[in-house]
Amino acid sequence: MKERLIHNNEHAAAAFDEAAQPGSRGISRILQEIVGHVAEIIRSELQLARTEARQEITQVANAGISLLVGIVFGLFALGFVLLGAVYALGSTMPAWLAAVIVGAASGTAALIFLSIGRTKMKKSSLKPDITNRSLQENATWMKKRTG
Repeated sequence: MKERLIHNNEHAAAAFDEAAQPGSRGISRILQEIVGHVAEIIRSELQLARTEARQEITQVANAGISLLVGIVFGLFALGFVLLGAVYALGSTMPAWLAAVIVGAASGTAALIFLSIGRTKMKKSSLKPDITNRSLQENATWMKKRTG
């Protein structure tokens, strides 16, 4: 599909070049063909961008599923390690006290990681700054060219 879109785009560009060459056609006919070919190029570019975006989304979704499965198994493993720590401490002190100590240590570690993550999240921005800047530059350029 991607190759077909690229071919269509190249075909439209070749037709654009052909239409731009002087010949027996009138200026209005040439301008109509140029506008038609530019529109075709834009449609092809948009279709190519949609196709690429779908492929990227599929890859990200598949990676996300693998990560989720890994996290679930990791949580089970952590639970068993903590249970082992409770049993190990339980041989030297009452089981309830061993469970409280392991739970408190786990809770403290969780709070530390949550705090770090929250701080990093506040510093991050989901705004596409580079894309916005590029779009503004393109708009400015178009205004200068047309105005």
